[in-house]
Amino acid sequence: FYAQGVKANVLFFDNRAASKDVGTKEVWYYDYRTNIHHTLKRNPLRLENLREFIDCYRPGNRHRRTETWHPEKNPEGRWRRYTYEELAARDKTSLDLFWLKDDSLADLDNLPEPADLAEEIIENIEAGLANFRTVAAQLAR
Repeated sequence: FYAQGVKANVLFFDNRAASKDVGTKEVWYYDYRTNIHHTLKRNPLRLENLREFIDCYRPGNRHRRTETWHPEKNPEGRWRRYTYEELAARDKTSLDLFWLKDDSLADLDNLPEPADLAEEIIENIEAGLANFRTVAAQLAR
């Protein structure tokens, strides 16, 4: 991971020769940001937390991938496909996609435990401080 508390996306690309034709027909997303709260001490990330992603990703045969997300049948599905056309039509062609409802934003009565929130805040502050130290060190050169 990049730094404590930083939520990130992981992208996989095929290394293909340059072409005028669009090589990417669709992009698959697995949302592991929304409603997931890991901390280094109280709730660390473990392999079993990523089992669903590994099963959905199908590294051996990606052509057999199927979405777990569906607008009516499974709006909480984390595995979703976007076509090239859908992505290209987005404002500024942003790849920062959200489709799952963030429970902590919608239901203030259902927040994580205060100790978990405090730990997450500490990790975010430490990550920001580490990033700022990197910037300051580069400015000092």
